[in-house]
Amino acid sequence: MDPATPETEAESPLMEHLLELRSRIMRALAGLALVLVALLPFANRLYAWLAAPLLEKLPEGGQLIAVEVASPFFTPLKLAFFAAILGSAPWLLYQAWAFVAPGLYQREKRLAMPLLASAVVLFYTGCAFAFFIVLPSVFGFLTAIKPEGVAMMTDINAYLDFVLVIFLAFGASFELPVALVILVLLGWVTPDQLRAGRGYAIVGIFVLAAVITPPDVVSQLLLAVPMCLLYEAGILAARLLGRRGEDDA
Repeated sequence: MDPATPETEAESPLMEHLLELRSRIMRALAGLALVLVALLPFANRLYAWLAAPLLEKLPEGGQLIAVEVASPFFTPLKLAFFAAILGSAPWLLYQAWAFVAPGLYQREKRLAMPLLASAVVLFYTGCAFAFFIVLPSVFGFLTAIKPEGVAMMTDINAYLDFVLVIFLAFGASFELPVALVILVLLGWVTPDQLRAGRGYAIVGIFVLAAVITPPDVVSQLLLAVPMCLLYEAGILAARLLGRRGEDDA
């Protein structure tokens, strides 16, 4: 008599999936750890590079300071960790993709790969835009409106938190075209509906920019204007992918 039962047959694929998930997680963590170890010797140099947009705009006498005793050690270490996550993001996403890809249809794979690659590129683009365009503009504006007699001395940890929030806000906001394409592919909206709701979207974008950026009009505009352009790009991409999907069907 065959000892195999429906329950054991059902448990076998589940265990295989769990083992595969564990393997992918371990590989992802190993890649992250490898990048982190490679970046640790350059942690102080990374922080100096990250602080350049502020230091270049500070008036004479302004400087970064360490309020807490251990900040000079932990703050660069914290930056190295986040830089490792950012640098290993393609490897982490690949491990996630390798886990879910076997369960997708061929058409879903053809659509998912460009979306995944676009999401990574757009996030990096948003971070680069924040570093090279937004931060110098914001710090230039803030130092220009500084009250007379006030010396700007920012804590290094507070500065790092501020910059990381800006990076996350702009990186996530630049994912707008991918989000619109996914909504269209799911059938929740159509490109015509997105185009018809452009006015409401623009108002929402400016409100969102006012909420997630520092309280100055410069950073708000520097986020809202690219997002409006990305909204139009998302409509165009959704229309093109929709036509390609109809042709494949």
